[in-house]
Amino acid sequence: MKKTIFITGATSGIGKSTAYLFAQNGYNLILTGRRSDRLDAIKADLETKYGAIVQTISMDVRDLASVQQGVDSIDFNKFPTIDLLLNNAGLASGLGTIDEGLYSDWDVMIDTNIKGLLYVSRELIPILKKQGFGHVVNISSTAGKQVYANGNVYCATKHAVDALSQSMRIDLLSHGIKVTAISPGACETEFSEVRFHGDKEKAKAVYEGFDPLRPDDIAETIWYCANLPKHVCINDLTITCLTQANANYNIKRKVY
Repeated sequence: MKKTIFITGATSGIGKSTAYLFAQNGYNLILTGRRSDRLDAIKADLETKYGAIVQTISMDVRDLASVQQGVDSIDFNKFPTIDLLLNNAGLASGLGTIDEGLYSDWDVMIDTNIKGLLYVSRELIPILKKQGFGHVVNISSTAGKQVYANGNVYCATKHAVDALSQSMRIDLLSHGIKVTAISPGACETEFSEVRFHGDKEKAKAVYEGFDPLRPDDIAETIWYCANLPKHVCINDLTITCLTQANANYNIKRKVY
């Protein structure tokens, strides 16, 4: 029987790369996101290329009712088990000192990065417990390990992801469910474009002068963590490009 991965934020970046890698390696997929047109295109491509069974769910992780409706819509005839939950949906919005932060930016980061992860986990973990196995992978950040200037609320939300991952691991230990937190450093996705509210030039400048991680790098890391022996669990993994030491130190030079 094929395994199934449930991915939030599957329309771009790490979520999309993970969908392709897992489909290529025989998984079926439940893909969620807010942009239904992108979901439909990815579904069609994965089915054509890899013969995967794919269900798409257009939902907003910030909206509890939307998450509940999405989970209720899962076709369990096609997906009798959910082997891996990838809590990938997350974002940064704005960059500035705490006294100049926009309430709207704070709300969207807290609602997506913390409450969204909680909503999806709360709805899906009972399914994992009932089936008696599963794996939860939470995408955190080096910003969840060290704070950096002007990153205040974003860093706080990713510290929360780190803490929640530790708590989940304790709570689910007796149920045989693995919990892994993966904390990438600079990874070139739509992340910076979202942070700067669509300013492509500012976003592009973030990744100039060095070779950042790519979404495929993180997808490969998720694949590794998900395919270890049953008795092995990677609890916490921090990954950066070669020029980055942590959230605060990155040398701007190309590495080939």
